Amino acid sequence: MVTQLTSIFPSENNIPQPYQIPTPIEQREYLINGEMKTWTGPLNPVLSPVFVKEGEHYVQKLIGSTPLLTSKESLEALDTAVKAYDLGHGLWPTMSVTERIEHVERFLQNMRATRKEVVKLLMWEIGKSQKDSEREFDRTCDYIVDTIKAYKELDRSSAKLVEEQGFMAQIRRVPLGVSLCMGPYNYPLNETFTTLIPALIMGNTVIFKPAKYGVLLIRPLLESFRQNFPPGVINIIYGRGRETVGSLMESGKVDVFAFIGTNKGANDLKRLHPKPHRLKAILGLDAKNPAIVLPDADLDNAVNECITGSLSFNGQRCTALKILFIHRSIVNEFIKRFNERVSKLKPGMPWDDDVTLTPLPEPGKVEYLTELVDDAKKYGASVINENGGEHQHTFFFPAVVYPVNEKMRLYSEEQFGPVIPIVPFDDDEEPIQYVLNSNFGQQVSIFGTDSKRVARMMDAFVNQVGRINLNTQSQRGPDTFPFNGRKDSAEGTLSIADALRVFSIRTLVATKSTDSNKQIMSSIIRNHESAFLSTDYIF
Repeated sequence: MVTQLTSIFPSENNIPQPYQIPTPIEQREYLINGEMKTWTGPLNPVLSPVFVKEGEHYVQKLIGSTPLLTSKESLEALDTAVKAYDLGHGLWPTMSVTERIEHVERFLQNMRATRKEVVKLLMWEIGKSQKDSEREFDRTCDYIVDTIKAYKELDRSSAKLVEEQGFMAQIRRVPLGVSLCMGPYNYPLNETFTTLIPALIMGNTVIFKPAKYGVLLIRPLLESFRQNFPPGVINIIYGRGRETVGSLMESGKVDVFAFIGTNKGANDLKRLHPKPHRLKAILGLDAKNPAIVLPDADLDNAVNECITGSLSFNGQRCTALKILFIHRSIVNEFIKRFNERVSKLKPGMPWDDDVTLTPLPEPGKVEYLTELVDDAKKYGASVINENGGEHQHTFFFPAVVYPVNEKMRLYSEEQFGPVIPIVPFDDDEEPIQYVLNSNFGQQVSIFGTDSKRVARMMDAFVNQVGRINLNTQSQRGPDTFPFNGRKDSAEGTLSIADALRVFSIRTLVATKSTDSNKQIMSSIIRNHESAFLSTDYIF
């Protein structure tokens, strides 16, 4: 199997021409105050998870490098964003909704032209298949379109005066200030833009630091950001977090912290802010989403959904199913069917047709997953699928581990990779107690057909997790649905409409409903004397 796994890595001349990166991409550009600056200092090498055969050896492919900026450059970006916001009096926060939408629409038009290049870099940087990389790009574009639509609808609902108890008022949403946006490596485009775009369109100014892995793919978009937003509105920095982000938070000038990563990382950064009560946090964090398969479940459906839920993009999704609770009466049959499906998954390179399993981008991930499997073996579990846990370089073949119990790290620790722990259970209270006592509370999937039994479980979980899935895998979409979590899994709610709300605050102008006040309000609106007080209807 090791030989077979090694053979999935290509020699340079076996890489199809459309996907080749013949020479490393040396990026020295970064964006501050509407100016494309050139970095002359040290660079951070970008290594692909793809190894390439050179003679008798395999070498990790160097695909480029990015700037290792310092706190000096990050604070320059911060000062620029603060100046552009200007305590809410800057050009961008006071711009009309229609004008801000026009800027975002022009950006989207330019972004679409970079699809081929961004998809190629997604494949090389994080090992995502071509199909999934294309889907991520297209879904991000759709998200921007839907965000614009939702913003128009939100503004239309505000384009009226309300009268209550002798008062009349207009209530609108306004920006919060300077936003720091940081996305994850597993969806470095889509997940990042689900915070970045709402933050921008609502009138906030932004400092954007790309994910630790999946950095180069932002390069094709730099010019689009520069061209389509006023100076200082969007600033894009690179470098190590401790050198750049730490100084931003310590300044106390960041008003909104949008972060998708680990709860430890979020806690460490939030602690640096000197005025935590003034910091609005929007966080997507860890998860250990369980699937619970009841004895009367449709097994074919449960297996199919659990395969996709646990192994889509090698299980590297916060919404992935990370532990499977299977009723003991059906566990053997479930495992048999599950392992049959795992054995048919195709390993290969991101550009291979119908590839399902690809190399892992995170350094040290193969070793970490091996540690988890070895720990489970110490406490009585086995790897029960053929070739499970076999690995070579950055590739790790999925390991189905059974039976898993509470002594094992796999029981409570988020593996974020292709290891599937299976726990047999006899009493429904066992998986219920697992969810109740878990540090995480993002999602749970229930598979079953007995409505009373399913309903009991649903009621047990509604105050524990953000989403309960019936006979389907855990997932984020559709993007119009709320996406959140409880406990250590999230802070704030994201979706198309919710994201617009979390990056803004409701403000109102109110007055007593007297004739003289009505006349003043009418004059302001009729003569367009205020950018805030307006009944203009956006089409």
